[in-house]
Amino acid sequence: MEKTSKGLKLADILTTIVIAVVFGVIYKVWGPLYEVVKVFGFHADQLIYGMWFIASSLAYLLIRKPGVALLAEIAASSGELVMGSQWGLEVLIYGVIQGLFAELVFAAFRYRRFDVLVVSLSAIGATVGSLIMDFYKGYIEALAPWNMALFLLARFVGAVLISGVFAVSLAKALEKTGVTQMWRPASKEDYDALNR
Repeated sequence: MEKTSKGLKLADILTTIVIAVVFGVIYKVWGPLYEVVKVFGFHADQLIYGMWFIASSLAYLLIRKPGVALLAEIAASSGELVMGSQWGLEVLIYGVIQGLFAELVFAAFRYRRFDVLVVSLSAIGATVGSLIMDFYKGYIEALAPWNMALFLLARFVGAVLISGVFAVSLAKALEKTGVTQMWRPASKEDYDALNR
């Protein structure tokens, strides 16, 4: 696998922020969609909740350095906040916690794995972070046990599908276009690791 320097360079930070700004806009648009999906019941909204974790996954897959996942989530949630998020300052707090939990998963693998398993585990980590915040806010523990199980299952499944599987697919598509060559030349080993 290609050796990468551990520290973030200015180009890495700027690229991460650009990715995060794009997702900040998506997050802002996702909020009303999330509210619309709620009308279907059965916690269908939780199946799309994972979109709020994708900035950390995609930034990590593209930059592949320590700190990128956390930086991306903080920047994306900051962008959402600046654009007038319906949840106010709370989105920034969620972004910090979700990014931190995603970052911890990548750190556990020493920032050496870029496959769908590790990225899906980071999505699960971000989900755990979001649930800690939800429990702190005190609105989900009142759910009946069967309803809580459905809620948790939907959020975890949605996170793995969107911020895990979809993020890896999106990174593969970007790798094929060559756009990532601007800041990180891909080696054959990197490409193979992404395609496992």
